[in-house]
Amino acid sequence: MSFSTLGLSEPLLRAIAGQNQSVPTAIQSSAIPAILRGSDVWASAQTGSGKTAAFALPILQLLSSETRQRGRFVRALILVPTRELAAQVGESLRAYARYLPEPLKTLVVYGGVSINPQMMALGGGADIIVATPGRLLDLVDHHAVSLSEVSILVLDEADRLFDLGFSNELNRILGLLPARRQSLLFSATFPSAVQTLAAAVLRDPIRLDVPVTDAVQPDILQRVIEVDAPRRTQLLRQLVEESTWSSVLVFVATKYATEHVADKLGRAGIAATALHGELSQGARTEALAAFKEGRVRVLLATDLAARGIDIARLPVVVNYDLPRSAVDYTHRIGRTGRAGETGVAISFVSADTHAHFRLIEKRHQLALPREQIAGFEPVETEVPSPFGGGGIKGKRKSKKDRLREAAARQAKRKP
Repeated sequence: MSFSTLGLSEPLLRAIAGQNQSVPTAIQSSAIPAILRGSDVWASAQTGSGKTAAFALPILQLLSSETRQRGRFVRALILVPTRELAAQVGESLRAYARYLPEPLKTLVVYGGVSINPQMMALGGGADIIVATPGRLLDLVDHHAVSLSEVSILVLDEADRLFDLGFSNELNRILGLLPARRQSLLFSATFPSAVQTLAAAVLRDPIRLDVPVTDAVQPDILQRVIEVDAPRRTQLLRQLVEESTWSSVLVFVATKYATEHVADKLGRAGIAATALHGELSQGARTEALAAFKEGRVRVLLATDLAARGIDIARLPVVVNYDLPRSAVDYTHRIGRTGRAGETGVAISFVSADTHAHFRLIEKRHQLALPREQIAGFEPVETEVPSPFGGGGIKGKRKSKKDRLREAAARQAKRKP
């Protein structure tokens, strides 16, 4: 199958050719005709499956065939969980729309930057808005935009929207939209909250599930290296120095770790930078740009970058810290091995994370051999988990529980 068989217009086909895309992915082949017919769509597909184009292309075609009303109205609204994904979706829309005979006004709005330029840009409305929920509601509250004429709604990375606590914002936004509209929901996973949302938002949707098969399975070599936790930075440095990797995306658990490890690598002569949620938007944008352009070789990131960030030809991903959720393991390693490229995913496992990695293997039906690197053989031994599985999300004691226990111990010691 080719894109020309999906009912797309010549200007869009020309733009697709310019993106070096010749054959649509499975989700694109299924979703594009359904969206062009006006159906609601509930789509599930693996990381890196090309779902942005699956909704962007038909939306551009549908909007280009209609006339936009005057005023502060929006015709298509795309909600995303992070600023980085918003920027990426906006870039894709502009690239695909470049040859349309009548330009479509596409705006990307998110928090972390001044709202005033976004309010000014919304003068006269927009054809498409790509937005994070919080900033969109800020603009609504400032009377900068009306959602009463939205004809197409997209919820992209719907599961991540709930992970980041946007449920209240989503409910409020949905209340501002017209009842008659086309709704599209894309998500890699469908926990109960997303299923409830789908039932409330979608009308007789076409359900698209694109399973991971051998034909579309990303070509990723998964390696597991045993190393004592205090020596992970030294091992990471050695792996980078001895490799020919042009760029390395390293996932760590905390903001402090991103900056600490980046600083250590920088002192060793390896260009590295940190990416985390507490950076200003300008700093986040610069960090990603420097990494994509090759000005830095190693990007240390929290899970902020695990979903939706598309870094072309990324050769390797390293789990310096394992993800808390077994589901996020797939999203992390899926940053490499995209678009037919091969990739390497390395996970560091130490004494206190062996049990958790076994859980990840069980959830993903994996059985990966353990490696040890000469000079970095671990000396610490595994500590049995009181829960049997180790590292299970939701079973760790909360900070409040730990404080209560400490207070109780202190009370017992008092005479």
